[in-house]
Amino acid sequence: MRALKYALRATLICFGLTQVHTVYAQPQQKIDAFVDKMVSQHQFDAEFVRQTLAKANINQAILEAIARPWEAKPWYQYYPIFLTEKRLAKGVEFWRKHAETLKKAQQETGVPAQIITAIIGVETFYGTYKGKYSVLDALYTLGFYYPPRATFFASELEQYFLLTREEGFAMDEVQGSYAGAMGWGQFISSSYRHYAIDFDGDGVRDLLNNPTDAIGSVANYFKKHGWKNNQAVAYPVSVDKNNAAITPLIRRDLKYMDTWQDLLDADVALAADITIDPKQSVKLLEFELQEDAEYWVGLPNFYVITRYNHSPLYAMAVFQFSEQLKQAMEQVEEQ
Repeated sequence: MRALKYALRATLICFGLTQVHTVYAQPQQKIDAFVDKMVSQHQFDAEFVRQTLAKANINQAILEAIARPWEAKPWYQYYPIFLTEKRLAKGVEFWRKHAETLKKAQQETGVPAQIITAIIGVETFYGTYKGKYSVLDALYTLGFYYPPRATFFASELEQYFLLTREEGFAMDEVQGSYAGAMGWGQFISSSYRHYAIDFDGDGVRDLLNNPTDAIGSVANYFKKHGWKNNQAVAYPVSVDKNNAAITPLIRRDLKYMDTWQDLLDADVALAADITIDPKQSVKLLEFELQEDAEYWVGLPNFYVITRYNHSPLYAMAVFQFSEQLKQAMEQVEEQ
């Protein structure tokens, strides 16, 4: 293992992962501190924690994957990954198969069936691709050997220990994404613990293999993050890019700092048949096209989607795909 770690250290430096030498110089100190925390704060057996971590492997493919996330792509390259006829057809099939469960979830949480279906479709192609990486390896690799987000992933490793103890999973057998997300809806460990629900009443919160629990849990996640029932998500808008007032309104920060009146004052315009309360908190969104850009105004429900994945591109893809799903289902029901 030591030889592997030093070989990987050289590889990572070649890939330009800054400060990695600092982490590799003292990995055992971080691991020892993690073990002490699991014992003192969560009453784990120290030998169990050490033996479990000894089963974990540093995965170079995980480090490479997190260095080039899809969300780094421009919008015109990003959305075609998800808005496909194949994903749409499979989504209609999934919706029809789980219609009663989706209806129940929508009634109990206010989260539309098309949003729930879109999330599961975008995340795992309806349970078909739930991830090929060991979750233990992913969280170990990123928690101890990826400096930019080591604190976050070490915390998720802590949550994973707690989750597997609570749910009875074998820690070294669960597979997921390169970031350690699991199951039909790709919940990270902390989200699994806090938002997963037993939606079919069998006494188990199974997001790994049970689509019913996955549907209920995705809906619960959105409800807990403030989804507004029967409210819009986003609207396309037109802007005058030569207006100097536009630039300050387009921010990387996902927080909503402006009102619709602020956008009106910058001559942002909606379609004639749409109205927004001037006091409503909103966000002006810009999406890069090949030769231009398109603009949208995000409403509070758009922000809620970004709680699932902190990317406006992701949220817009989910929203647009959900609208396609809704229209496709309406056509099916008319037949």
